[in-house]
Amino acid sequence: MSQLMKVVKWIFLGLLLAGAAFAGLERLAAERIEVVELIAADEAGVMQITRLWVADDEGVAYLRVGADGSGWYDRILLNDSVTVVREGVTAQYRIEARPEKSARINELMQKKYTWGDTLIGTMIGSREGSIPLELQPL
Repeated sequence: MSQLMKVVKWIFLGLLLAGAAFAGLERLAAERIEVVELIAADEAGVMQITRLWVADDEGVAYLRVGADGSGWYDRILLNDSVTVVREGVTAQYRIEARPEKSARINELMQKKYTWGDTLIGTMIGSREGSIPLELQPL
C-alpha cells in the first residue's frame, strides 16, 4: 500500500471516529435529562413519536420549536390535539404557540438542560426566534 493510501485511510478513519464521537455526544446531550414523547398523526394519519425536551413555568409545561419549524411541529399543526407521555403518564393536550415567552422558556431550558442546550443550540445556529409551545391539558 502506498504511503498516500495509508494517509488517506487514517484520515478517513479519523473522520469516521470523530463523527461517531460527535453523534454520541449529541445523543448524550439530548437524552441525559427529562425527555417527553410527543405523539401526533402525520399527513397520512400515521402516528409519529418524537422525543422532546420540556420545561415548566408556573405549573405549565412547554415544548420549544426552532424559528424554522420542524417535522414534528408540522404534525402538531395538522392535529387538534396531541398525546404527550411524560414520566410514564399519557395525556392529551392542545398546543398553543406562545412566542412572547421565548426568552423565559429559553432561560428555563438552559437552566434545566445546561451544556446539552448549549451544544444543540450551537449545532442548529442559535435559540433566537424559537417558539415556546404551551401544553394545555384537555
